Amino acid sequence: MTDDIAALRTRLRSGTLPEALLRSGREVVLRCGDKNLTRDQLRGDAERVAGGLHGLGITAEDRVAIYAANSLEWVIAYLGVQRVGACAVMMNPDYHSAEAEHIFHDSEPAAVVADRPRAAIAAKLGLRVISLEELPKGAVPPKPSLTPDSPAAILYTSGTTGRPKGAVLDHGNFLAQGRGALEVWRWTSRDVLVHALPLFHLHGLGMGLHGTLLGGGSATLVPFTPEAVVAELTRDDAERGTMFFGVPSMYHRLCDWLDENPTDLSHVRVFVCGSAPLPPALFERCARLLGQPPIERYGITEGGIVVTNPYDGPRQPGRVGHPFPGVEVRLGELDEVLLRGGQVFSGYWRNPQATAEAFTPDGFFLTGDVGEIGEDGTLAIRGRIKELIITGGFNVYPREVELVLEAHPAVQEVAVAGVPSDKWGEEVTAYVVPSPSARLVESELIAFAQERLASYKCPKRVITLDRLPRNAMGKVQRSLLTK
Repeated sequence: MTDDIAALRTRLRSGTLPEALLRSGREVVLRCGDKNLTRDQLRGDAERVAGGLHGLGITAEDRVAIYAANSLEWVIAYLGVQRVGACAVMMNPDYHSAEAEHIFHDSEPAAVVADRPRAAIAAKLGLRVISLEELPKGAVPPKPSLTPDSPAAILYTSGTTGRPKGAVLDHGNFLAQGRGALEVWRWTSRDVLVHALPLFHLHGLGMGLHGTLLGGGSATLVPFTPEAVVAELTRDDAERGTMFFGVPSMYHRLCDWLDENPTDLSHVRVFVCGSAPLPPALFERCARLLGQPPIERYGITEGGIVVTNPYDGPRQPGRVGHPFPGVEVRLGELDEVLLRGGQVFSGYWRNPQATAEAFTPDGFFLTGDVGEIGEDGTLAIRGRIKELIITGGFNVYPREVELVLEAHPAVQEVAVAGVPSDKWGEEVTAYVVPSPSARLVESELIAFAQERLASYKCPKRVITLDRLPRNAMGKVQRSLLTK
């Protein structure tokens, strides 16, 4: 690592979240429904909640889980946890008792901030519950002794191939992510983000919330529907959205709506897409209906958003671009994507074995993703090593097959997985959501693949579904396909 990269990482990681995010100002920074918060109000509310938590005995040694749907109160609670110096445990509000119990048991929070629909689940598990609707308030507590290396949050991996693990992200990790986003996406104080992503997730938290508070702009929280997003992007006042972040399933629904309700969105400065692969056909459709293709980016729970297509210059379908400032990317065995940078975490919560297995001897994180780096230096993600299909002794990466099948007019969505087979070991199988505009015929789709792929990569069977099983961020849960 050069001295220049080391200095850049130190700069990007400098400070702590309370210092960087809770700034003074009379301008509105967050909106939700008919509620607005200025920077002064947000800072004051977060400090008073920190005082209330301090009065309940919460210290910098503790963890506090946040188990609630998106709201301004969620943001205040989260920032209050950061201000008191505790570590926030991010909870998917869609988790039911068994899923929540695993995370609670693993993280052992001193308290759970929960809204009314979820408070009963936490209470039934014997946890101390703090009402999100009636957050405790108190005198502003002393500033905690924090550094960039202090743990800020535990985010649990999506668990698409096993039980979720808790990735511990420190203050420096989050600040490097947010500051990198400001630079590469030209994010300024004039921007208004239409924020429809879940706040518990890295994309919505580390990019959406932190980026807004770091950059001096503002954000409008909305539950995702195409109508709500377009309404915020087409306002005729100073609160009109200039940015939107989403996942492919959101862009698919947005394009469906725009097909029926053509709307000029050419004034929107940037659309960003991630958390799951953006099919090339959807990329082109977005370019037509949105006025520009989304900037596709690549990230992981353990390292934040680390690679992105350029703000200026070509945005290439099927490729996720170049590394963020201070991030190094290389390919290891089996073309596994390896990462090192100021935003990459240092380990899993109470899991030293998993931590040791996750890094190379020289400190690169083993992502488990298979990549390809082009002559222009851009990265493409070809699949997950654990999703590798071994059929007749040959290796098949599902994403390569999916990219071909997605080009067929009868395919709306597709996921490819390996099904156990006495003959082949595993049989390449395509799970397809048919397009409403063309008839899906299994033999024709297989023939379509055979014209474009080696025979061993082609699906032996096509199974139609009404929808693909996905997690909260739109990632296909392949383990559920073959059950």
